[in-house]
Amino acid sequence: MGPCMGVKRGLDLARSLAGSEGMVYTLGPLIHNPQAVAELREEGVVPLSEAELDGRVAGTTVVIRAHGVAPELRSRIGRLGGRVVDATCPRVIASQKRAAAYARKGWTVVIAGDRDHGEVEGIAGHAREAGGSDRSWAVVGSADEAEALQVEGPVAVIAQTTIRAEEYRAICEVLSRRFSVIEIVDSICPATAERQEALAELARACDAIVVVGGRNSANTSRLYRAAAELGKAAWLIERAAELPPEIFGFERVGLTSGASTPDSYVDEVEERLARGPASAV
Repeated sequence: MGPCMGVKRGLDLARSLAGSEGMVYTLGPLIHNPQAVAELREEGVVPLSEAELDGRVAGTTVVIRAHGVAPELRSRIGRLGGRVVDATCPRVIASQKRAAAYARKGWTVVIAGDRDHGEVEGIAGHAREAGGSDRSWAVVGSADEAEALQVEGPVAVIAQTTIRAEEYRAICEVLSRRFSVIEIVDSICPATAERQEALAELARACDAIVVVGGRNSANTSRLYRAAAELGKAAWLIERAAELPPEIFGFERVGLTSGASTPDSYVDEVEERLARGPASAV
């Protein structure tokens, strides 16, 4: 399966703006794949970090990527004279709105995911703005962190859309035991869950697994770790040129990709595998 709809929408939107809207920036890399980001740069779509906004965005277009941003960051771009084009994934927007609604009621919003991920930071920002305090939210990345969490209830739990279902389930089990008033939001992207389920089926049919995607992609890294945990020889690569020679010693090789991996990169790897002694399924 190719890139998730949120990522694809952002790519299509940014490309439609390039060349006709003056300078087009994206707040952070639009897609967690270095090669794809380099190709976008050649097309006139340039990533900027938050620290690079001052003095750069006046009179330009800034695309908010699928991960979304905190409200204060969006407002800052406007104050600096940038035109904001929002490509936030609709599922992430839903999580942001839920976080704000719970924080507004005085609940603590617990976000299950990667603390430094853009999506998590954006959801936290919506909870902080609505609740008026950093005490309105917290982030946990594992069941152990959930066990050590020190916040006041009631608690609302919201998952990063690309977290593994098993990780989220383990975190929620701990928090449900610790807090008497708790609500759990089912916010994992169905496409992410489908990839994880498909990986388990793939592993049963194959001797080794190749995961194609950016090494800086959270969901791609999770797929790779899941493949390794299934007891299969596994590799995470970004392009076909990175296929290790030993992969061709396996009779059946499974091929999967992260949610931000362009179809063309997956096709390239599949073609290279097909030319060798191994078969891709």
